[in-house]
Amino acid sequence: MDDREQGTTFQPRFDANGLVTAVVSDRAGALLMVAHMNADALAATQASGEATFWSRSRAQLWKKGETSGNVLRVVEMRVDCDQDALWLIVDPAGPACHTGATSCFYRRVDGDALERVN
Repeated sequence: MDDREQGTTFQPRFDANGLVTAVVSDRAGALLMVAHMNADALAATQASGEATFWSRSRAQLWKKGETSGNVLRVVEMRVDCDQDALWLIVDPAGPACHTGATSCFYRRVDGDALERVN
C-alpha cells in the first residue's frame, strides 16, 4: 500500500476526465445525491464550505443551490481508501434534488417499474 492509501496527505485521484465521484448524505446518513467534482469544484467547496460540483452535461462548475437557495453546507468531507471517491456530509438548506424531492434517490426499482418512496 502506498502513501495515498495509508498516509495522511489528501491526494484525490481524479479519473481520466479530471473528475472524482462525490457521494452526498445529510448528518443522519440519508443519501441525498451523487455528483462529480473536478479540482476547481473541490477547491471551491473547501474554500466556501458549500458544495460545488462539475456539471458534465453543461461542462461548467455548478454550486448546488446557487439559483434555488438549496445549498449544501459541508459539515465533513471524507475520502475513500484509494482517494478516488469523496463523501460529503452536509446540512442541506432544502431539497437536494432538482425535482423538489429531499433526495435524488426518491424512487425504488421494482422490475421494470419505479415506485416513489419519498
